[in-house]
Amino acid sequence: MDETYDVIVLGTGLKECILSGLLSVSGKKVLHMDRNKYYGGESASITPLEELYEKFGLGSPPETMGRGRDWNVDLIPKFLMANGMLVKLLIHTGVTRYLEFKSCEGSYVYKAGKVHKVPVTEKEALSTSLMGMFEKRRYRKFLIWVNDLDESNPETHKPIDIEKATMQEVYTNFGLDKNTADFTGHALALWRDDNYKEQSCVDTIRRIKLYSESLARYGKTPYLYPLYGLGELPQGFARLSAIYGGTYMLDKEGCTIKFDEEGKVIGVESAGEVAKCSAVVCDPSYAADKVKKVGQVVRCICILSHPVPNTKDSLSCQLIIPQNQVDRKSDIYVCCVSYAHNVASKGKFLAICSTTVETDNPEAELKPALRLLGPIDQKFVSVSDLFEPIDDGPNSKLFVSTTYDATTHFETTCLDILDIYKRYYGEAFDFTKVADQIQTVADE
Repeated sequence: MDETYDVIVLGTGLKECILSGLLSVSGKKVLHMDRNKYYGGESASITPLEELYEKFGLGSPPETMGRGRDWNVDLIPKFLMANGMLVKLLIHTGVTRYLEFKSCEGSYVYKAGKVHKVPVTEKEALSTSLMGMFEKRRYRKFLIWVNDLDESNPETHKPIDIEKATMQEVYTNFGLDKNTADFTGHALALWRDDNYKEQSCVDTIRRIKLYSESLARYGKTPYLYPLYGLGELPQGFARLSAIYGGTYMLDKEGCTIKFDEEGKVIGVESAGEVAKCSAVVCDPSYAADKVKKVGQVVRCICILSHPVPNTKDSLSCQLIIPQNQVDRKSDIYVCCVSYAHNVASKGKFLAICSTTVETDNPEAELKPALRLLGPIDQKFVSVSDLFEPIDDGPNSKLFVSTTYDATTHFETTCLDILDIYKRYYGEAFDFTKVADQIQTVADE
């Protein structure tokens, strides 16, 4: 331990493991430590099931739950966008060789008390029950315009000046109503609130294109999920880091960050030993005095003995409840996976509901989602504080990640990873170096 490293990474959450992998691959000497005995930190997969019951103070699971070892329950489940940033990072680092993925079977959105499939192709736009006949035609026209749009070719932008127009102006131009804007912004572009409407339309157009490009990759939905759960991801990056000379140490007590007189990182102390370094990357729990609380997330892990109703018996799905549909300021998310992903015993499903807390009764805020699930065998409710760093890190060389938000996809997680990468290196990660196909995805 008494060595000098380029970077010490504290915590084995997914963000920290990906950064550790990226830094190792780029030639940095990395030491990676965690106070816990297990990988994953806040984003761990819990196995066996007995451990989950114990964690939430619920005694032992009933025999109807099957073998405890058949369960891998993700505390913060999120889907990967098939053509999104995380998949590109997986390809870039070669971590895909350790993982096997399965396509998510359904992508749904809630409107006026009902669950609808998210329409993203021209054909679906004309057959969806989300809209009336005339709105369907307008929406189809909008989708064709988005898919044909090439940012480098102004001819394809017409009839809109995309450099100047807000997204609301685009909706108005195509005559799209508030409900159509709702599912487009929240279930396709995956915005978490409505602020995007008054911002440039370019980012939203890119997000919709990403959704449809991801959908084109593997069929039914744009989302992927690793077999055996997300706990496989940090471990894959840990193996990668080790291949490139990174050192991993679990169950390290203390892990106190040390600074010089000018407030610059000089090392990390654990059990009386100090490892020297020129930078530290960590999650908020290792730098409590360097972060601020910005909110809370409530999550409810539900064990079901059936698929989520009205999702065509999907073995996995994402369901988004846009804020306006339930008079909230933030969306409610449902992520459902099952025994098909080797995360539950035969015939069992895991549906996780999550949202940003807005009241002093967080669990009640999830009611609109819980009502859609049908009979629930067991619930595990948690409320987590959301933290953000108060210092960007270029001077102190301390780079703290943000807490995982309520979303059920990895795009916001990747933005934080890439933000830390840019703050550390002083330049953005270059995605043009990344191969464009993930070869190891299995979808039986």
